[in-house]
Amino acid sequence: MSDAIEALVLDLLETLASKPRAHSEVMEAWRTSCPRLPVWEEANDRGFISREGSLVALSPAGREHLAEHRGR
Repeated sequence: MSDAIEALVLDLLETLASKPRAHSEVMEAWRTSCPRLPVWEEANDRGFISREGSLVALSPAGREHLAEHRGR
């Protein structure tokens, strides 16, 4: 994975760190059809995001990854 995508994945995780967000809100901001910037897809594939009904939140793996790379 490129450094640019990793940085964006970390930005996505920070967005979700404070509180779960509506799935529609997250999709509007983070889903892309660009095959070179698969931020949402990458975070999902790596198990960093969990769905709780209509809400999206960090999974334990996402919290751990964010803490390792951004100290949060």
